[in-house]
Amino acid sequence: MKNHIKSSLIAMLLTLLCTGQVLAQNVTVKDAWIRGTVQGQTATGAFMEISAKSAARLISVATPLTRHAEVHNMKMENGVMKMFPVDGIDVPAGQTVKLASGGYHVMLMNLPRALNAGDRVPLQLTFELADRKRETVELSVEVRDVRGQPAPQHRH
Repeated sequence: MKNHIKSSLIAMLLTLLCTGQVLAQNVTVKDAWIRGTVQGQTATGAFMEISAKSAARLISVATPLTRHAEVHNMKMENGVMKMFPVDGIDVPAGQTVKLASGGYHVMLMNLPRALNAGDRVPLQLTFELADRKRETVELSVEVRDVRGQPAPQHRH
């Protein structure tokens, strides 16, 4: 009986990690994905939805894939879309912040190889909470094709 419960808990945890959804103490991250790259491309974006029970701030991103992972934003300036790093993203209590193309996103730079649809990339998100404590969320994020579509599923 104990082994069955233990196996069930492990299976549930793996399911959450594989779907790109993780529930931490305060912060929830869901629908996380990374845009695939083509040969020779050295940067791409990661996108997701972040919500928090109480106010939090995304302050850093890390991955073993590259040492250059940053939080970025894009906005129109004088008719030109510009991208720039930011030192964090506020996640108001009870609200969802969407990291998406054309706005806030995670930028992965100096990639050592192409990222193909179906690959998985570990990401570690660090949040600062209102009480100055830190919360870390570990994800295994699916790479989608360059259009943001999931890898095709083989059906028989």
